[in-house]
Amino acid sequence: MEDWLYYSLSIIFVCLALFLLSSLRPAKPSLPPGPTGLSVFGPLLLFVWTNFGIEPIIRAARSWYGPVFTLYLLPSSPVIVIADRAVAHRVLVRSGAAFDDRPPANIVTRIFSSDQHSITAGAYGPLWRVLRRNLTSKVLHPSCHRRYAAARQGAVSGLIAGITRQMSGDAVVVIEGLLHDAIFHVFVSICFGEALGDGFIAAVTALQREFLTSVVGFQVFGTWPAVTKYVFRRQWKRMLSIRRRQEELFTPLIRARKARREAAGDNFAVDSYVDSLLGLRIPEDGGRDLMESEMVSLCSEFLSGGTDSTVAAMQWTMANLVAQPEIQAKLRAEIHHVAGAGAGIQEEHLPRMPYLRAVVLEGLRRHPPGHLMVPHAATEEGGATLDGYCVPRHAPVTFTVASIAMDEAVWPDARRFRPERFLPGGEAEDVDLTGSKEIKMMPFGAGRRICPGMALGLLHLEYFVANLVREFEWTEVPGEPVEFAERQEMSVVMRRPLRAKVVPCMHK
Repeated sequence: MEDWLYYSLSIIFVCLALFLLSSLRPAKPSLPPGPTGLSVFGPLLLFVWTNFGIEPIIRAARSWYGPVFTLYLLPSSPVIVIADRAVAHRVLVRSGAAFDDRPPANIVTRIFSSDQHSITAGAYGPLWRVLRRNLTSKVLHPSCHRRYAAARQGAVSGLIAGITRQMSGDAVVVIEGLLHDAIFHVFVSICFGEALGDGFIAAVTALQREFLTSVVGFQVFGTWPAVTKYVFRRQWKRMLSIRRRQEELFTPLIRARKARREAAGDNFAVDSYVDSLLGLRIPEDGGRDLMESEMVSLCSEFLSGGTDSTVAAMQWTMANLVAQPEIQAKLRAEIHHVAGAGAGIQEEHLPRMPYLRAVVLEGLRRHPPGHLMVPHAATEEGGATLDGYCVPRHAPVTFTVASIAMDEAVWPDARRFRPERFLPGGEAEDVDLTGSKEIKMMPFGAGRRICPGMALGLLHLEYFVANLVREFEWTEVPGEPVEFAERQEMSVVMRRPLRAKVVPCMHK
């Protein structure tokens, strides 16, 4: 209660101060239309987004102003919002080069990205191209997937064991924490190598979970940091503490991989993300090596982006399978038909499970982990033109992934979880010019900067969901229907973690 009052009064104080200063900001008539009266209440809008979701605001703005509009999520910078699949396709694919940059980072992003020396925060240019090419070719490329198969198998075994332990009580399982442990096990192994003990993996998991649950709240420092650092001083100290602890935990792991590389000499082989970073030469300062602080930022980015969205998508998918047992039964029948009664699911089985892929894609459509994309920005110094409006050079341009995925013109009965959409004959198969599959699939990636890890993400979702459904039958707890309310962390997660009654399946 004390924290609620403290933050509420602080937000009101900041809003009043910004209101007094708002008259000094010149009007920008060339921007797309939008509720300019909200521009001085950016912190309140951000607070509403974090705690209650931004979808009602997006829907209202879309109906009032059309598919392209301006919102002030933070008062210091207007955000250009694109809420239409055709416009998004035009911007990301047809005109991708014109909007391929990133907006300037606020102080929070600069701290955690080593001054924008990361892939999601970095400006488009030689550094960004080197970092992204390294990630996509050395870690995320399908040819690298089998390298980490043992880590996935170990994580699934640990997940099944954790569920079995919870079942020994009252058969009610809360899966969220178990999923985080399992997925972090995989990504920590990919990032730092597989020779880590359980203690290191647990420490990395705990620290990154703290970061993920706190980072949205840290965005308050994106506005008038000289003021907000004082008003929210406890949050400021916590943010700096998380960054310091990241460096203290990750740096010894990076140095250990460096020593391994030096000892191997010409026989060195890349077995982890850190290994690939150690071999990079940055096209700045004469082709220098990455600094340790930059590698810490890149490791944190990799762990955060890979784990948070995967866990969120997996829990949403399982929640829908719990709420609709007929879909779960149909999926289990396919799994048993393909994998049989042998030792378990192998990754080679997954391509022969089209209904599994449909379930996963429908989960991503219905509950995308991010409702807004990571912002883009105009590449040219003079900005860009979009549907007759001027997009300034540094203005963030984002896309409403969730509302595009709920477009009734493309996805009839869009709120219903129906995997058949992604089977042959479903609406995802339409290929007309204005509603093509490429445009419809916008929530799941398009353009040069989006979803380089899509193949790995789908592999993890399919592999873990298939094992969970093969090993256990999941039903609602009597008197507790599944709640689909949302909460904004780094990804959009279930406000109330999934609770389900679980019993083992008999394999015949």
